[in-house]
Amino acid sequence: MNSKDNECRWESGEFGLSEQHALAAPASVERDIDDALALQMISIRLPKQLLNDLKLIAPKEGLGYQPLIRRVLQRFVEGEFRNMVYDEMRSQLNEAPELKQSASEDTCDVDDAPRQVAYG
Repeated sequence: MNSKDNECRWESGEFGLSEQHALAAPASVERDIDDALALQMISIRLPKQLLNDLKLIAPKEGLGYQPLIRRVLQRFVEGEFRNMVYDEMRSQLNEAPELKQSASEDTCDVDDAPRQVAYG
């Protein structure tokens, strides 16, 4: 058996997925990983149906439900920060007529500007 065959067997899951070969990482390794990724363990209570829905959606996203929750929270925070910046810019334009005048000479009014956010 050559190394290419072994590689395929690892990738397919034939190797490495049995419980007899799985070991839990020591707590020190888990802490090192959390530190390297800047992760903080928390405890949160969620409605059972919400958790079940997240568990149903997660495989469709190619994730476990906990990484999906992280992704959802990250997207929410990014969107809120964008909204805060947008609202602040709109407020500043409304307070400074000369800025609003120059903005209106561009392609669109700030109040009509699209607020879609691309994730990626």
